Amino acid sequence: MSNYDKYFNTNKSTWNEKVKVHSKSDMYDLEAFKNGKSSLMPYELDALKDVKGKSLLHLQCHFGQDTLSWSRIGAKCTGVDLSDEGIKLAKHLNDELKLDAEFVCCNVLDTSEFIKDEFDIVYTTYGVIGWLPDLKPWGKMIAERLKEGGTFFMAEFHPIVWMFDYLEDKPVLKYGYMQDGVIYEEYEGTYANQHSKMISKEYGWNHGLSEVINALAEAGLQIEYLKEFNESPYDVLPNLKKTDSGMFVTEDKLYPLIFTLKATKI
Repeated sequence: MSNYDKYFNTNKSTWNEKVKVHSKSDMYDLEAFKNGKSSLMPYELDALKDVKGKSLLHLQCHFGQDTLSWSRIGAKCTGVDLSDEGIKLAKHLNDELKLDAEFVCCNVLDTSEFIKDEFDIVYTTYGVIGWLPDLKPWGKMIAERLKEGGTFFMAEFHPIVWMFDYLEDKPVLKYGYMQDGVIYEEYEGTYANQHSKMISKEYGWNHGLSEVINALAEAGLQIEYLKEFNESPYDVLPNLKKTDSGMFVTEDKLYPLIFTLKATKI
């Protein structure tokens, strides 16, 4: 993936800075997490249910809150992330909370070079595939790391969400649903703290649902379901409204915000 090194290195630097901001943000609420609050959302818990005694590989784990939340309820977890600072903090939290998760710093596409174990569950959620230029090696890696009969689960922002430019006062439809070219954005702040003075410099890629499904199917996974939701568990887009259930929706609900996918290695 050497052609993409410039992009990955820029993204890594940005995420190292984001870890410093996010770990102090209200959104991640690190103190509440340390005191026992789970960071897992209903979609994930409903999909994977009882994970006690199962091995779980968490791809693009940021600083490990979800990984450690699964560990707290009995899974044997390994988290992977591109950010040195993210993995450093994840390891610190693991030790502080006396859990037994492991964490590896690497590009997610290189996971199989660093981790040779196979897992009952491979898991990834929210804002993950947009950092990857090509999903075929991603799907292949997932299949390599899953045991036969193992489960892959992802929850992700819907591809339609990434068609908008959110740097304007009102989101503008700007990017292609299956745009091949890289997208560069530079802006002040981050989704967890819009008032932060950090400068986010980010390279990303858009992927339609067919690309996601085909990358997994071609790697040997059988799709169990694909679901789409017009609500998000996170208030990370402009002008979302909070529902009675604690989720967030657009005012007109014209398009989905989230999709979930569950698959099995056959």
